[in-house]
Amino acid sequence: MAEAPQVADNAPPYSVSELAFALKRTLEDAYGFVRLRGEVSKVTRHSSGHIYLTLKDDKAAIDGVVWRTTAQRLSYQPEHGLEVIVTGRITTYPASSKYQIVIDTLEPAGVGALLAQLERLKAKLAAEGLFAPERRRALPSMPAVVGVITSPTGAVIRDILHRIRDRWPCRVVVWPVVVQGDVAAAQVIAAIQGFNAMAAGGPRPDVLIVARGGGSIEDLWAFNDEALARAAAASTIPLISAVGHETDTTLIDFVSDRRAPTPSAAAEMATPVLAELKAAVADHERRLSRFAARFLDERRHRLAAAARGLPRPADVLALAQQRYDLSANRLGAALARNAAVHERELVRVATRLSPALLVRRRTVMAEQLAASAKRLRPAGDRRLARAAETLESLDKLREAFSPKGPLKRGFALVHRRDGSLIRRARALSSGEVVRIEFDDASRGAIVDADALPTRRRAAASSDQGDLF
Repeated sequence: MAEAPQVADNAPPYSVSELAFALKRTLEDAYGFVRLRGEVSKVTRHSSGHIYLTLKDDKAAIDGVVWRTTAQRLSYQPEHGLEVIVTGRITTYPASSKYQIVIDTLEPAGVGALLAQLERLKAKLAAEGLFAPERRRALPSMPAVVGVITSPTGAVIRDILHRIRDRWPCRVVVWPVVVQGDVAAAQVIAAIQGFNAMAAGGPRPDVLIVARGGGSIEDLWAFNDEALARAAAASTIPLISAVGHETDTTLIDFVSDRRAPTPSAAAEMATPVLAELKAAVADHERRLSRFAARFLDERRHRLAAAARGLPRPADVLALAQQRYDLSANRLGAALARNAAVHERELVRVATRLSPALLVRRRTVMAEQLAASAKRLRPAGDRRLARAAETLESLDKLREAFSPKGPLKRGFALVHRRDGSLIRRARALSSGEVVRIEFDDASRGAIVDADALPTRRRAAASSDQGDLF
């Protein structure tokens, strides 16, 4: 069977990389800008700062990536289940033959999605205790400095300044911020932290007001930022939230120490009314004066009533003065009688006092002392004799147990070079140099000198030197 002829193909073959990058360029040229709506799924935040996610609907899904620099500028962070509208460009990832969208902007698809995201965030912060009533602090009663965080233009700041000026003479420090848009939350956070970082005693406010006029939920969305809510909760200065109208509610309202329905109401919360304070002080002063007058009158009447029941001072002193006069009249005669009695007693006793009595007593005591001395002398002599005998016997015992005693009877003591005493012959080795102590002197010797060779004996003799 004949082979089929091969068809010549003049098209050059692509490499895999060439085809992959060619498709990449084609997609990027054709879909350089797309606006896409879908539900967020599989959100992954990489340690590098990039965000990887998936956008899907009921029939298809596409991978998406938000680079770190873009993720930092996003007004809304992607969350699982949130329906969003994104803009970006379609590209491919050549290493795995996948196409994806590189996202430049991201916003919720509608009010329902915004509210759903807000409810999830509120539940998260409430679980952390940031909405607890017990963590809210009391506002200062008479602030010296009020800090206002709002737009420097518009009716809000004018209403606040006008209201404070009419009520309370204090210093107002305004931190200008943008109150709408992507950068609003970051600027308000910086203002709160900046006021808290100020040193005490200077322009540091005693109370803060975060204010903005009314608007739609999209206009007020910056005040639903999680980081802003945490910054407001962490503020060491009491904070009043006055964002929107009375019916508007934002996340910062739940974490602030007070919520005001309007910016003007926030100014009223932050400051007292000077005229009312002056009237209150004047009223207290009048009440205090009336009370003091009544108190003094009451004490005066009570004192007068008590005085009527007391006797006259002259009557109280008359009896004591009479007793004093009588005692003074009897005192001179009593002293004279007392002196006469003691004089007679002294004369009576003096007749029994004479030097002879003392001399006789001294003579008797001297005789008793001499007799005692005669009895004690023989006893002392006998005791000394017994002590001398005991000492003599102890000395003989010492002589008997002295190691020098056997030397007088012909014995000797053998010592090593270091002076230690040798008690057994097996403790010595042949050729060892020893010292033999006699009663009159010591002499050196070599153990078993006759058994040693002549050379070693000579060496041992030379080792003796002048040891002894």
